[in-house]
Amino acid sequence: MPGKTQSYSDAVLNVLRGTGIASVSPYLGLFSAAPADDGSAGTELVGNGYARQSVAFGSPVSDTGNMRKISNTNTIQFGPATADWSQAVAFGIFDAQNNGSLLYWNTLPTPKTVQQGDFGQFAPGSLVVEED
Repeated sequence: MPGKTQSYSDAVLNVLRGTGIASVSPYLGLFSAAPADDGSAGTELVGNGYARQSVAFGSPVSDTGNMRKISNTNTIQFGPATADWSQAVAFGIFDAQNNGSLLYWNTLPTPKTVQQGDFGQFAPGSLVVEED
Protein backbone atom coordinates (compact mmCIF):
# COMPACT_ATOMS: atom_id res chain seq x y z
CA MET A 1 0.00 0.00 0.00
CA PRO A 2 1.81 3.14 -1.13
CA GLY A 3 0.56 5.60 1.48
CA LYS A 4 1.67 5.18 5.06
CA THR A 5 1.36 8.41 7.00
CA GLN A 6 4.54 9.96 8.37
CA SER A 7 3.16 9.81 11.90
CA TYR A 8 2.61 6.05 11.60
CA SER A 9 6.07 5.58 10.00
CA ASP A 10 7.48 7.41 13.04
CA ALA A 11 5.57 5.08 15.37
CA VAL A 12 7.06 2.03 13.61
CA LEU A 13 10.58 3.49 13.81
CA ASN A 14 10.10 4.38 17.47
CA VAL A 15 9.84 0.64 18.25
CA LEU A 16 13.63 0.65 17.86
CA ARG A 17 13.80 3.31 20.57
CA GLY A 18 11.81 1.15 22.98
CA THR A 19 8.47 2.82 22.39
CA GLY A 20 5.90 0.16 21.58
CA ILE A 21 2.98 0.45 19.20
CA ALA A 22 -0.37 -0.26 20.78
CA SER A 23 -2.67 -2.59 18.91
CA VAL A 24 -5.62 -0.96 17.18
CA SER A 25 -9.07 -1.90 16.01
CA PRO A 26 -8.80 -0.87 12.34
CA TYR A 27 -11.57 0.92 10.46
CA LEU A 28 -11.78 1.67 6.76
CA GLY A 29 -12.87 5.08 5.50
CA LEU A 30 -13.51 6.53 2.03
CA PHE A 31 -12.26 9.86 0.66
CA SER A 32 -13.54 12.22 -2.04
CA ALA A 33 -10.11 13.93 -2.00
CA ALA A 34 -7.12 11.72 -1.21
CA PRO A 35 -5.01 12.33 1.91
CA ALA A 36 -1.20 12.44 1.77
CA ASP A 37 1.66 10.81 3.68
CA ASP A 38 2.60 14.16 5.25
CA GLY A 39 -0.61 14.16 7.29
CA SER A 40 -2.75 16.20 4.90
CA ALA A 41 -6.19 15.01 5.87
CA GLY A 42 -7.90 14.62 2.51
CA THR A 43 -11.69 14.83 2.49
CA GLU A 44 -13.49 11.88 4.07
CA LEU A 45 -17.07 11.20 3.01
CA VAL A 46 -19.73 12.23 5.54
CA GLY A 47 -23.47 11.83 6.08
CA ASN A 48 -26.18 10.12 4.05
CA GLY A 49 -25.60 6.71 5.67
CA TYR A 50 -21.78 6.78 5.40
CA ALA A 51 -19.70 5.53 8.34
CA ARG A 52 -16.25 3.97 8.67
CA GLN A 53 -16.36 0.19 8.71
CA SER A 54 -14.49 -2.33 10.84
CA VAL A 55 -11.78 -4.40 9.16
CA ALA A 56 -10.56 -7.87 10.19
CA PHE A 57 -7.08 -8.77 8.90
CA GLY A 58 -5.52 -12.22 8.56
CA SER A 59 -1.98 -13.12 9.63
CA PRO A 60 1.01 -11.74 7.72
CA VAL A 61 2.18 -13.82 4.74
CA SER A 62 5.05 -13.56 2.26
CA ASP A 63 4.68 -11.70 -1.01
CA THR A 64 7.10 -10.94 -3.85
CA GLY A 65 10.67 -10.30 -2.73
CA ASN A 66 10.99 -9.29 0.90
CA MET A 67 7.42 -8.03 1.09
CA ARG A 68 5.06 -9.17 3.81
CA LYS A 69 1.34 -8.54 3.55
CA ILE A 70 -1.97 -8.89 5.29
CA SER A 71 -5.42 -8.73 3.76
CA ASN A 72 -8.97 -8.38 5.00
CA THR A 73 -10.81 -11.57 5.96
CA ASN A 74 -14.26 -9.95 6.14
CA THR A 75 -16.56 -8.34 3.60
CA ILE A 76 -16.38 -4.60 4.23
CA GLN A 77 -19.67 -2.93 3.35
CA PHE A 78 -20.51 0.78 3.40
CA GLY A 79 -24.12 1.97 3.26
CA PRO A 80 -26.80 1.75 2.19
CA ALA A 81 -26.59 5.35 1.05
CA THR A 82 -29.62 7.42 2.05
CA ALA A 83 -28.70 9.90 -0.72
CA ASP A 84 -25.97 9.88 -3.38
CA TRP A 85 -22.47 10.15 -1.90
CA SER A 86 -19.61 12.19 -3.32
CA GLN A 87 -17.38 10.15 -5.60
CA ALA A 88 -14.90 8.08 -3.55
CA VAL A 89 -11.39 8.29 -5.03
CA ALA A 90 -9.33 6.91 -2.12
CA PHE A 91 -9.60 4.89 1.07
CA GLY A 92 -7.78 4.90 4.39
CA ILE A 93 -7.23 2.69 7.40
CA PHE A 94 -7.84 4.47 10.71
CA ASP A 95 -7.22 3.43 14.31
CA ALA A 96 -10.72 4.43 15.43
CA GLN A 97 -14.28 4.45 14.11
CA ASN A 98 -14.58 8.20 14.73
CA ASN A 99 -11.75 10.73 14.71
CA GLY A 100 -8.55 8.79 15.46
CA SER A 101 -5.45 8.70 13.28
CA LEU A 102 -5.05 7.73 9.66
CA LEU A 103 -2.46 4.93 9.37
CA TYR A 104 -2.46 3.89 5.71
CA TRP A 105 -4.21 5.14 2.58
CA ASN A 106 -4.36 4.49 -1.15
CA THR A 107 -6.33 5.55 -4.20
CA LEU A 108 -9.12 3.37 -5.53
CA PRO A 109 -8.30 1.70 -8.87
CA THR A 110 -11.72 2.86 -10.09
CA PRO A 111 -13.43 5.81 -8.36
CA LYS A 112 -16.94 4.96 -7.16
CA THR A 113 -20.06 7.01 -6.54
CA VAL A 114 -22.41 5.18 -4.21
CA GLN A 115 -25.94 6.15 -5.18
CA GLN A 116 -29.00 6.26 -2.95
CA GLY A 117 -29.95 2.75 -1.81
CA ASP A 118 -26.63 1.28 -3.00
CA PHE A 119 -23.59 -0.01 -1.10
CA GLY A 120 -19.83 0.35 -1.39
CA GLN A 121 -18.07 -2.96 -0.79
CA PHE A 122 -14.63 -4.58 -0.50
CA ALA A 123 -14.58 -8.37 -0.92
CA PRO A 124 -12.46 -10.54 1.40
CA GLY A 125 -8.81 -10.42 0.33
CA SER A 126 -9.20 -7.23 -1.71
CA LEU A 127 -7.75 -4.83 0.87
CA VAL A 128 -4.02 -5.57 1.09
CA VAL A 129 -1.42 -3.83 3.28
CA GLU A 130 2.25 -4.53 2.47
CA GLU A 131 5.50 -3.87 4.30
CA ASP A 132 9.07 -4.76 3.36
